[in-house]
Amino acid sequence: MFGAPVMQAQMTAPVPAATSSWTFTPAVVSQYMFRGVRLGGPAIQPTLEYGYGALAVGVWANFPFNKKVPGQSDPEYDFYGSYTIPVNSALSIVPGATLYYYPRATESNGFFRSTFEPNLAINYTVAGFKLTPKIYYDLVLEGATAEFTAAYAYPLKDFGTELNFTATYGSYKWKEFAEDTSPAIKNWGDYWLVGMAMPFAINSSSKVTLGVAYTKGNDNYLKQGSAPKFSHSSAVGRGVVTVAYSLTF
Repeated sequence: MFGAPVMQAQMTAPVPAATSSWTFTPAVVSQYMFRGVRLGGPAIQPTLEYGYGALAVGVWANFPFNKKVPGQSDPEYDFYGSYTIPVNSALSIVPGATLYYYPRATESNGFFRSTFEPNLAINYTVAGFKLTPKIYYDLVLEGATAEFTAAYAYPLKDFGTELNFTATYGSYKWKEFAEDTSPAIKNWGDYWLVGMAMPFAINSSSKVTLGVAYTKGNDNYLKQGSAPKFSHSSAVGRGVVTVAYSLTF
């Protein structure tokens, strides 16, 4: 046992020191859609993220231009963190969490001022496809979300870029959809998204990304106590166009 560390040091290449960086990404979107539910119209959505090795922490925000949803996402700040644990070259496990904060939420109308959602993802890459099953649990809304994402990057060598394709399907069920309601209001539904994006490098530390996607909420219902369920009017299908600039320093 005393000799094992010496043998390992002789046979294993040195582990490179973790590096740190900041990435600032302001983006403009034509719609704000979240899990198949429309939370607003055109908006600016900036992100500031700090990465140190396998650790990533950051804040994402939403500032709508118009068609604001009263009491929600005007503005919204999401504070998040994750840690990537590599298993091998193709597989990694990523625990994380997000704190959703709505400073202007009208609690008297049933909106929560904040919710907290831990999550756990598995990233597996095979034949160029990145497959990511992910599970979330919101401690305030008291419900889980299960989600599966497949992503593929198609190289465009002649243009010095690539096409990034993404497809997502998810389903959730929350027991406490609204604050201070008795009996509680439940909300459940499914959602899906398909999209593609193309990044254009400006230099080694910055790029512009153009994206387009279509997302839709299906079988989304609300139900309070023994009353009949009714459809969630904001669960709709919408196309979303995104223009983002990313700077790493």
